[in-house]
Amino acid sequence: MRIRPPRPLVVDTLVALAMMLAAVRLGRQSVTQGWPELDASAYVLLALAHLPVVLRRRAPLMVFAAVQLAGVAYISLGYWPVVSAFGSMLALYTVASVYSTRIAVGCAAMMTAKWMYAGAISDNLPMTLVVNQALLFSLVLVWSGTLARRSGELARQLRAEQAERARREVAAERGRIARELHDVVAHHMSVISVQAGLARFVLDSDAATVRGALGTIEDTSGEALEELRRILRVLREDDPGGAASAAPMPTLARLDDLVERVRGGGVPVELSIQGVVRPLAPGVELCAYRVVQEALTNVLKHTHHAAAQVRLHYRQQELTVTVTDNGTGNADGLIPARVLAGGGHGLIGMRERAKLYGGTISVGPRAEGGFAVRLTLPTSATGARWGDERTR
Repeated sequence: MRIRPPRPLVVDTLVALAMMLAAVRLGRQSVTQGWPELDASAYVLLALAHLPVVLRRRAPLMVFAAVQLAGVAYISLGYWPVVSAFGSMLALYTVASVYSTRIAVGCAAMMTAKWMYAGAISDNLPMTLVVNQALLFSLVLVWSGTLARRSGELARQLRAEQAERARREVAAERGRIARELHDVVAHHMSVISVQAGLARFVLDSDAATVRGALGTIEDTSGEALEELRRILRVLREDDPGGAASAAPMPTLARLDDLVERVRGGGVPVELSIQGVVRPLAPGVELCAYRVVQEALTNVLKHTHHAAAQVRLHYRQQELTVTVTDNGTGNADGLIPARVLAGGGHGLIGMRERAKLYGGTISVGPRAEGGFAVRLTLPTSATGARWGDERTR
């Protein structure tokens, strides 16, 4: 069961009652200290000098003024000044904890003047002692209240920064999820759409092609569902396995499967790998895989009669991924304007992924025709296996 903290008004009420009780008990010793005994007027003034602090958080300046006036009246009637001091000291601390130092110093000067007034009208209080005590207490109370105010401001600023950081993290996570969903859905649905159109076109004339297209649709949709389940397992908060129970992210080792799917969609793809083929950081592998996937998806969606080339070049400190095609663009023979402008979730996702891992990416038409995507990522090798340049 969660225990709720007490409300400030309840706390201040208890504090006010405790100070009132302490003042009454101290006031009973007035006679032994050489001061008049408390009577009904003294008790009323003591109540007015302490009980208003119940509202000190709601109206600090008004409460300070009220308890100061009650204290001045109490002192003017010749009673022991110390007995009425508790409320005014707490009120001064509250003012310093809420308002600027200038206002707090002004209120401290008022309380000091009250104490000096008490020393001036009484023969029992040495003025030097009164002034020293008034200055000391005022300094300590203003300093303590100022520290409390600054601590509160820092705490509020910290909470605001934490809330803003959490908001940015949520936005970044939503963006990551959106990119993952786009990468999964856009690519697989593009393959399925092409294959479905092919199957419908040859439905009555080429049963073997129809069966092949349906098989590709079945495989592609199954893989899409598996990747969607993986993403949903990561997102599901009540999954006891969490992210650890999710299937592994796609890596460059799965490029062969990706290329085969695109080939099945009617686009000839050549995959070539150069240099030292080695395991890379998971994020780097996923970034490179998604960029290739998005580039090939764009070839499927935006070009006609195209052939594509995917080249991976492993260097000592970086990985270069190049995807080119010789397509003629859309039905008008042009590359879509939004692609040239860098719009769309896919191309934005490419750039964001590259930036996240410290890489660079260039996307645009080639002088000799077609389109090119070139990604360069810094790498950290955890192992290596040497291989010659190969083409599949």
